[in-house]
Amino acid sequence: MSTLAIASPPNASLPNASPPSALPPSSKSSFREVWLVTIGHSLTHWYPATFYLLLPLIGHELGLSYVQIGSILTVQSAAGALSNVPGGMLVDSVDRKGLLMAVSLFWVGAPYLLMGFSHQYWMLLGCAALVGMGNNLWHPTAIPLLARRFPERRGLVVSIHGMGGNVGDAVAPLVVGAMLSILSWRNVMVLNVIPGVMMSCVILLSLGRMAFHGGAVGPAGTGKSQPAGAGQRLRDFRQLLANRTLLMLSAGGAFRAMTQSTLLTFLPVFLAREMGLSSILIGGCMFGMQVAGFTAAPIAGHLSDTMGRRRIIMSSMATSGVILLFMAVAGRSPAFVFLVAFLGFFLFAIRSVMQAWLLDATPPSMSGTSIGIMFGTQAVGAAIGPITGGVLADHYGLIATFYFLAFTIVAANMFIFFTPAPSVPQRWAPSAAE
Repeated sequence: MSTLAIASPPNASLPNASPPSALPPSSKSSFREVWLVTIGHSLTHWYPATFYLLLPLIGHELGLSYVQIGSILTVQSAAGALSNVPGGMLVDSVDRKGLLMAVSLFWVGAPYLLMGFSHQYWMLLGCAALVGMGNNLWHPTAIPLLARRFPERRGLVVSIHGMGGNVGDAVAPLVVGAMLSILSWRNVMVLNVIPGVMMSCVILLSLGRMAFHGGAVGPAGTGKSQPAGAGQRLRDFRQLLANRTLLMLSAGGAFRAMTQSTLLTFLPVFLAREMGLSSILIGGCMFGMQVAGFTAAPIAGHLSDTMGRRRIIMSSMATSGVILLFMAVAGRSPAFVFLVAFLGFFLFAIRSVMQAWLLDATPPSMSGTSIGIMFGTQAVGAAIGPITGGVLADHYGLIATFYFLAFTIVAANMFIFFTPAPSVPQRWAPSAAE
């Protein structure tokens, strides 16, 4: 594999460097591609967001305990944790990024269709594992692609992509909540697969030939460099594991993902069982939380480009911790519902900023692997959270889960505090050898 270049302090724990070359300028047409990829991202989040709302109904019909409900999401996240890094390395080795995104979107939706015909707990676990593996192809493909297309606006475009996820997370509960008033959860599962299949076809037709060659984005087959062999990929992977910024951000991301996955698992259950809300009202609450995150994402991305990633992330996490404590104290009062939207504004705004910070500190030829490492560790946290929350809920009541969430977001913030910040903004590009 060719040598990579970085404009950064000499003590950065990354490959040796030479002066960077210019990146291909972005165009208006390429920014339209940002919106297309963002819409696809919204659907990868649509399916899990739908499933969170359906879980209380599935659990009731199948007679599942809190631990069993949590274990479904744990299996999904565990499968993601095991396959994220191999998935990221695969993405770095394949030029056809548009094709990978289309396959990923279809792969995420299809298992939920199978769930609609399932009557057994083990079948739900198997489908959840398939979802966890399929989702791993999307983020290592789409996020580095957009970040390299707009290097000077990286925080913004990655946040716009993240905003798509917030839209899917927000709209899905509202739509599905309304659908559940006239349809069974099984019928909803079957109908739900249609938009994902249609969008995967659109992406395949529009971006199927889009490729990513080192630092350049263009049609497949136009790259000048040869793909690195398996041995070189493993050597580069070992170098990535020595990158302290990657390790600390990934660890902080794991605790943030633990907070998010546990919240999304048990918030609808709490609203249904403890507060007695209907499916449509629960969907409205989830919608409000995600709309707040949707609003905050591009704001946080832009501010991180101008004020720095660390400041935005730490302030948002600290505020999220305070809100979670207030929610635990509020209990079954109307204030609990009121605080949900505030939590969404701060908790969901920062995930794209963390991804942009990671791409600032890692080389483009390993960007998919870097995102895979981050999402792999996040999947570990997301796997531990729901089953831990289920155990706490079974033994101490659902409200104990929210005290646990306040602890996990504080732990995430501590890792961000100790993440090294480069004194010079890092701008990766391929060296002349490429």
